[in-house]
Parts: sequence; structure tokens; C-alpha cells
Amino acid sequence: MTRANLVLLRKLVLVVFGMFLFGFALVPLYDTFCEITGINGRIIVKAEDSDADKVVSDRRVKIQFLVKTDAKNEFDFKSNQKFIEVKIGELSEVSFEVKNKTSSLQLAQAVPSVSPGTASLYLNKTECFCFSQQILQANETVVYPMRFFIDEDLPEDISLLTLSYTLYQAQSVQASYSKSELDKGAS
Repeated sequence: MTRANLVLLRKLVLVVFGMFLFGFALVPLYDTFCEITGINGRIIVKAEDSDADKVVSDRRVKIQFLVKTDAKNEFDFKSNQKFIEVKIGELSEVSFEVKNKTSSLQLAQAVPSVSPGTASLYLNKTECFCFSQQILQANETVVYPMRFFIDEDLPEDISLLTLSYTLYQAQSVQASYSKSELDKGAS
């Protein structure tokens, strides 16, 4: 191998290594970008119920709920409310229904998105099935509540929010949980 080939090989290895590191850095960079700008509604705010007692105004906002599942379609997933109208600051509750269509235990994860993206800064969830992965027994149907309130600082030009959830089949249940944890989730 000539000296020129060795220099070229070293440069190529450095480029590949740099691309690999850049790929790992993209995820936290994207999350930080979404958190700062509110783009894509990826911000999940977990508030306390007591936070909702601050101010309830007469101003009302309409909220639309959309749901979908991933391409594997292991679940039936629906929102029990398509639209609701809420007062700013008032604690509200809606529910979502998930059915495991398979004959085996499944692990589901809901990923939320809020539109317009800036509204995600003012949507405060106190309880949501999206906070953690959900264990569903074979052919089980579960109704999950979602409790939330809209912060009083919501810009006046926002009168409609769209909250959408995509439900994914998470990684293998056995790989994620021990048998004792799965037995607790089943009860």
C-alpha cells in the first residue's frame, strides 16, 4: 500500500467516525431545538393538579383530538371525544381507548404532538398515558384518561388546538420488563 493510499484511508476513516458522532448528536440537538422553538409539539409538560387551580377565565378554547397507530397496526386506538371546548385554566379530562388486537401481551407507547406548535407550551398535562409505556394483555381493551389544563398565558390568536397521538408498538415486552413487573401490570 502506498503512502498516498494510507493518507486517503486515514482521512476516510476520520470522515466515517465524524459522521457516526454527528448522527448520535442529532437526537439531543433536535430535542433541544424542538424544546426551544415549540416546533412539532414534542414538548411534554407534566403539571400537578394543584397548578390548575391558579386562574380560570371565561375565555374558551376548542381542542381537537386525533389518533393513529403505527404501520404494524397491532392496536385499535380511538379518542372518546373528537372535540371539546374548555375554559382557560380549568382542569379538564378526556379519554382514549386502546384495544390490543393480538393474542399476546403487547407494550404500547403513545407519542403526542400539538398544533400549532407554540400551543404546546401552554398545554399542561397532569395525567396522561403518554408519560410511560402501557402494558396491554392479549385482546385487552383499556380506557386511559388524560387530564390537562390550558395555561392562562395562551396567546389570544390561538383559539383551536389539535392534540394528536400516534400509538406505537414498543420493543419486546420481555426485553423491557421482568416477569414480576409484567405480572404486576396485569393485575
